[in-house]
This record gives sequence, C-alpha cells and structure tokens, in this order.
Amino acid sequence: MYADQDYEKALDLVNSTSPYALTGAIFSRDRAAIELANAKLRHAAGNYYINDKPTGAVVGQQPFGGGRASGTNDKAGSILNMFRWISPRTMKETMVSPTDYRYPFLGEE
Repeated sequence: MYADQDYEKALDLVNSTSPYALTGAIFSRDRAAIELANAKLRHAAGNYYINDKPTGAVVGQQPFGGGRASGTNDKAGSILNMFRWISPRTMKETMVSPTDYRYPFLGEE
C-alpha cells in the first residue's frame, strides 16, 4: 500500500525496480491516474493491462512478449516477430519502357 500523495513515487519504483518487463497491470477508476501510469510505465511491461487481470494472453490477438531483459519484445503470433527474420525490399516494375529520361509533366522550359 501507498498513500495517495505517494502514487507517482510508487510508479517510479515499479518502473525502476526490475531489469525485467514482461507483464504489468494498473487498476483505477481515475482517468488521470491511468494516464500518469501509462506515461510512467511506458517501458515497464511488454504486455500492459488497464483494469484487467494480467494473465492469459491470446496468441494472435494479444501476443506474448516482454521488454528489457524479458526478451526482445517480439510478439509470438504477431507480425512484429516476423519482421525480425526478414529483410523487406520494395520492387517496382514498369511494363511500358520509357522512351525519354525526362518527366513529361515538367514541360519544356
């Protein structure tokens, strides 16, 4: 427990106590308290719950993963995990070969 006036100090303690950041939850009816927690605990949990129990992530909908020493924050079942293993590139193919190097919309000067 903490006194109301110590709420911000309690959030700072939660944020700085552990090198791990797997899962966290905040319960409050006060929107300002929730917003403060969201800001203070931004990097304190890979999965972060507001007014819900912090268990039972649904793979593909609420994937598993942590931050800090809990892992790379890749989420199993998420495109974020796939991005770790690929090297994206963009390709453009024009089916009608250009006949001039200039852009026709620029006009002649």
